[in-house]
Amino acid sequence: MNFDDTPQEAEFRATARAWIAANAPKQYEEELRKSSLGRTVLRNANILEVAKAWQKKKADAGWACLHWPKEYGGRGSSPIERVIWQQEEGPFGQLSRMFIIGHGMCGPTMMAFAREEHKRTYLPPLASGEKVWCQLFSEPAGGSDVAGLRTRAEKDGDDWIVNGQKIWTSGAHYSDYGILLTRTDPTVPKHKGLTMFFLDMKSPGVEVRPIKQASGASDFNEVYFTNVRIPDHQRLGEVGDGWNVSLTTLMNERSAIGAAVSTGFPELFEYCASLMLDDGPAIEDRAVRSKLANWAVKASGLKYTSMRAISALSRGERPGPENSIGKLVAGSMIQDVATYALDLQGASGVVSGEEAELAGRFQAMLLRAPGTRVEGGTDEIMRNIIAERVLGLPGDIRVDKDVPFNKIPTKGRG
Repeated sequence: MNFDDTPQEAEFRATARAWIAANAPKQYEEELRKSSLGRTVLRNANILEVAKAWQKKKADAGWACLHWPKEYGGRGSSPIERVIWQQEEGPFGQLSRMFIIGHGMCGPTMMAFAREEHKRTYLPPLASGEKVWCQLFSEPAGGSDVAGLRTRAEKDGDDWIVNGQKIWTSGAHYSDYGILLTRTDPTVPKHKGLTMFFLDMKSPGVEVRPIKQASGASDFNEVYFTNVRIPDHQRLGEVGDGWNVSLTTLMNERSAIGAAVSTGFPELFEYCASLMLDDGPAIEDRAVRSKLANWAVKASGLKYTSMRAISALSRGERPGPENSIGKLVAGSMIQDVATYALDLQGASGVVSGEEAELAGRFQAMLLRAPGTRVEGGTDEIMRNIIAERVLGLPGDIRVDKDVPFNKIPTKGRG
């Protein structure tokens, strides 16, 4: 690829840069610039409210969800213009992470499978940040094996009655809507009896319970459904075709997560450049330099793998399984980087919070890193996808592939 801007792209970049300079919430710039995985907070403001205000300002000026069609709240821009915007938005892009699931996963699924009237009703406020969406897939008995889910949806006239539980749902506690994958036919193999819906998270019978994480935060949730009524017109795709619908969500999810996950390398490099060890500056230590060089190569590889995916998008292609590479590499890398940073800190690395060195940046990063390796598919799932769909290797043996779901043995059945 040629990474130089074309004249049109250069003009777009200049326009975007000028608008951001004139409108960005500069009072939060320093805090956002110092934020990292597991540690994006504002001392004197509610980050969700700040994020919504910034997203609404962007939407009003035509800078929200740039690649979405204009009629759905976007700008109709090219994938390359979207990348240029992200580059120019800089630290203020951290605020967009509050909407990554809605913009990166729910929105594309709605565009592909919702009724036209629903697209025009629900997508513009999603793009503007006025409404936040979540994704309801994982369950206690079906995380990586999404098709093993047990949440049931049963037809009742023109509605569906939903009962069950979801877990590890990011942002459910502040979401207005969600997309929900359910089982509508347990008598067929597990991939064939699924149906997807979207629903109002304030519907009667929906209960959200935040999960306390090791870091003290509560980004994830359990969500319970008790006789929740969903109209049939809120179904996404055909009855029983939920697996195919979910593939659109999952491919976009891995693309969004893979593109958004920080590697921690820039933060570590900056830290090493200022750190003094017993025998001199850390940046001059051969062992430290060897580690940094290894991670610099990986970070560069991730950058250009992402560019390759962007190039495919610019040709109108759907996100493919190769997006799993970015998530797999970045997820493990940030955990290794954070661990090494704490090793360099020595005994002070056990202290967390504001009293810790660099206000606990690497401590928070390490505590959040395992979640990154699980959300959107575990490392093992990513390796299987890469092996089977990218490299063309034989698939795993799946003994339950053609067995009706209600005939699959479980510990709960005698």
